Amino acid sequence: MQIPISKEVIGRIAAENKISNPGKASIREMRKMIGDLEHETGIRFVKMEMGIPGLPASQVGVNAQIEALNNGVASVYPEIYDAACFKTEAARFVKNFLDIDVTPDCCVPTVGSMQAGFCSFLTLTRYDASKTKVLFIDPGFPVQKQQCRVLGIPFQTFDVYDYRGDKLRDKLEEELKNGDVACLIYSSPNNPAWFCFTDYELRIIGEMANKYGVVVIEDDAYFLMDTRKDYSVPGQEPYQPTVAKYTNRYVLMISGSKAFSYAGERIALMVVSPTLFNMECPDLSRYYSQTQLGRALIFGTLYCLSSGSSHSAQYAMAAMLKGANDGTYNFVKDIAEYADKARIMKKMLTDNGFYIVYDHDMGEQISDGFYFTFCYPKFTGVDLLNELIAYGISAISLDITGSTRQGIRACVSQVWRDQFEDLKQRLELFHKDHPIA
Repeated sequence: MQIPISKEVIGRIAAENKISNPGKASIREMRKMIGDLEHETGIRFVKMEMGIPGLPASQVGVNAQIEALNNGVASVYPEIYDAACFKTEAARFVKNFLDIDVTPDCCVPTVGSMQAGFCSFLTLTRYDASKTKVLFIDPGFPVQKQQCRVLGIPFQTFDVYDYRGDKLRDKLEEELKNGDVACLIYSSPNNPAWFCFTDYELRIIGEMANKYGVVVIEDDAYFLMDTRKDYSVPGQEPYQPTVAKYTNRYVLMISGSKAFSYAGERIALMVVSPTLFNMECPDLSRYYSQTQLGRALIFGTLYCLSSGSSHSAQYAMAAMLKGANDGTYNFVKDIAEYADKARIMKKMLTDNGFYIVYDHDMGEQISDGFYFTFCYPKFTGVDLLNELIAYGISAISLDITGSTRQGIRACVSQVWRDQFEDLKQRLELFHKDHPIA
């Protein structure tokens, strides 16, 4: 079959997947539909919809996991509190790359940051009966809102791009003044826009959270992936900016998926601030036998969700953290490949009439990295995505991320370099078929 793919074929495959409008489909729905389209048409899509690592898994982790399996851990339930080697290296890692002091007890393995978020939302909206909401500083990862919907947790949201710098303080005042927000969440680097909060903005977030008794959840899924600075040397400046410098009530979610390309084993590090971990919360007794927040989170919520994280994967993560801490494993150098691919792909788009939606970051050009956003004149994000599918290009619309802007989120990781010529030709054909007046 030729490109463009017929709208009849796309419509039929979408209907078979119970998708009424592909431009509004979730990430996983889009991936399933595109897989079916590839099978039907024989056309290899340029897939930009899903944030799957595009690099080999860390050999440091693989070797340690194999050794752990050979030592028999597969037959033993992991301790819910986790392996001691994990906790020690996790605390070192936080100190070495964020310059934050935490005790090993406060470092907990989770089944990816997805579980860390689910666990945090569930616990933090119960520790104070007067605080039941989550605030999303958007745009953000769509599934986190779905987690709140599944849990029945009310949430509010705003697109932060219009409220950078000093404007952020007034906007947070407006969002938090009712006193019913339990926690707020953001990612930096941001998914999908890839901007990064400055240290000054993180100070504002911390100060406003302190003022209103709000816990800050910092989603560090793309840890150290802002390539504008070299964060790769452990224990030396610069350190990645973090809200943990400005509040003592925080949860950090550090994923093994992107930094270490270890997505398949579903392992992450959840860091609970010592103050929050040890906080006594009588209202937790409505749901848990423990009223100390950290213990309720681990022995109450986390235990119910999965009885802990994969035993062997904990040894893999511990080894990767140790290698980074010791300076023998420079994972930051490995993941620079994403920035290089983003630079090439963005130029292909802008050469053919597309433009970058989130293009600046507090006066600087946006960093090249795992994600970027784009659109085309006179198109909404949903309509553009529906049209690009016909050209063998898939992504997700910004509509499902909480963004107020029109456009598409592209992930570079699953676009292979041998597809660059296909992408170039398809964008040129799209531009020819949709001339800009």
